[in-house]
Amino acid sequence: MSEPRIPSMKLLLGFEAAARLGSFSRAADELHVTQSAISHQVQQLEAQLMQPLFRRAGRGVELTIAGEVLLRSVQRSLSVLRSGVERIGTYLDPGLVSLVCPAPLLRGWLQPRLPRLQALLPGLSLVLSVDESARFVDEIDVDIAISKRPLLQPGLQELPLLQDEWLLVADAGIAKKLGRIPQAQQHLHTDVLCLEESLTAEATAPLFLGPLAHFRKRAIYDDARLVLDAVLAAQGIACLPSLLVEGCLASGQLQVLPGYPRLPGSTWWLSGAAGPARSEMVSQVFQWLTAQGTAR
Repeated sequence: MSEPRIPSMKLLLGFEAAARLGSFSRAADELHVTQSAISHQVQQLEAQLMQPLFRRAGRGVELTIAGEVLLRSVQRSLSVLRSGVERIGTYLDPGLVSLVCPAPLLRGWLQPRLPRLQALLPGLSLVLSVDESARFVDEIDVDIAISKRPLLQPGLQELPLLQDEWLLVADAGIAKKLGRIPQAQQHLHTDVLCLEESLTAEATAPLFLGPLAHFRKRAIYDDARLVLDAVLAAQGIACLPSLLVEGCLASGQLQVLPGYPRLPGSTWWLSGAAGPARSEMVSQVFQWLTAQGTAR
């Protein structure tokens, strides 16, 4: 069975206006056409659907049951279309810049710096996404991407932005308590909170097999942000990326535990269009990010 033919948008818009306003003449005024044009459009639509859509009601019109069914569908569709058009308009904003950044890096390193960026570029409207699968610059509305490795996409400029490292950290209270206890006995006084990937990762696994081997694993998470929340709640110590905990260390909420190794972490890469950027604002944000990486 073949699919039904969808009426033209012109016919549907005329029908929707007449149905909403209950009058062909008012619909004509709204759409800046003649009343006879609206009447003709409705007749064409009724002929195509083989259903009467209106009946006369005094000086106006009212919908038949078929007309009511069609009106609900048309108005839902128009709502979706209007929403899409509005979103397109938003992306034409010259101040808009879309940036993809992994969640731990966004929370720990970039988020605390955003007020300075906004002060520098008051016309900036950032779209921030942590969806690392949506990182193809200029293909899915991404202007700039920060990732653990180069995207290797044609037409991009890519440069190493930040070097991370793994630190063993604790909240200020636990750090103070452990500071009075020899390292060999610290496992008797607190637990370790673990990021699942760090238990087997080449860089961090030796820490859990060595200095942390005797600590009880209080909880194992698959998201570093949740590990950080638990550490801040004084539930134990944890090995976390330095860029995630940077702000907490600076504020004194967390402290690095002395005597434990600092392990190499990810190199974060910055990617953007190699040629002229979509807007001057995109170029300015890219340059600002580059400077932030250089300043560390």
